[in-house]
Amino acid sequence: MDRLQTLQVFVAVADAGNFAAGGRAIGMSAPSVTRGINALEARLGVRLFTRTTRRVRLTEIGERYLEDARRILQELQAADDAVSGAAASPTGLLRINCPNEFGRIHVMPILLEYLDTYPEMRAEIVMVDRVVNIIEEGFDIAVRIGSLPSSGLSAIRVGSVRRVVCAAPDYLARLGTPTTLEDLTTHRILATTTLSANKEWRFGRDYDQVVRIHPRATVSSIAACIEAVRNGWGITRVLSYQVGADLEAGRLEAVLEAYEPPPLPIHLVHSEGRGAVAKIRTFLDLAAKRLRASAILNPSGMNS
Repeated sequence: MDRLQTLQVFVAVADAGNFAAGGRAIGMSAPSVTRGINALEARLGVRLFTRTTRRVRLTEIGERYLEDARRILQELQAADDAVSGAAASPTGLLRINCPNEFGRIHVMPILLEYLDTYPEMRAEIVMVDRVVNIIEEGFDIAVRIGSLPSSGLSAIRVGSVRRVVCAAPDYLARLGTPTTLEDLTTHRILATTTLSANKEWRFGRDYDQVVRIHPRATVSSIAACIEAVRNGWGITRVLSYQVGADLEAGRLEAVLEAYEPPPLPIHLVHSEGRGAVAKIRTFLDLAAKRLRASAILNPSGMNS
């Protein structure tokens, strides 16, 4: 069994959690799979799996090795696609992860345009307000808002967003416009669990100015929170892309802008580097172009 086939066997067993099931997935017998894994572990000098009578589980070293094995196999597939011509016509399933509101406002229109352009493509978009492990959870591309931790992922910056304190003009006319951070303590606060889970709003370039808020209501739905504020109920803090259209139309007004912390970068991340397969590369090209053209995400413009 050559080293490439051994990697394929290793990934199949890791995915199936069983030697026999992993073998079936790639058309090999259980004894052949067992011999291949034993030979791989002997060559590396480490245990990649812990075994029981019913299931095998990755060791900590095995988990790390799995990420590298997947990347190697993906890069090889990308090279094969490029040579065979498959890269010229993307097909298959594209899985995308992004935050809820960002997906609704920005990603869905791009995805529908992409599917119209490439009729052989299918897509699944999962909108959740948490950071997923795109390799473990099987995503091709993810949208990340905020600083990126060190990882083996490739990232394309497409814009940035601000943390905006805002309210409806009617509310500000009735209760006054806050001009200092201390003024917030006299206002009716409507908070979202996403940005205000610890009931503190941090301001300043170094995040060193802290306002302890006491919201009248805390809402898990950002859209519901914005709707209430739009109707003049109170004042809130959200990300600028979530209220971009409202600010432009005058339905909401931003306040305390001088105290805002630095903008948060927006990246498209994926695991395949420059050799990304056609379905990933073509979506990244389109998404980067459309997002960089957004005046809300790039008020000063961003070159593609």
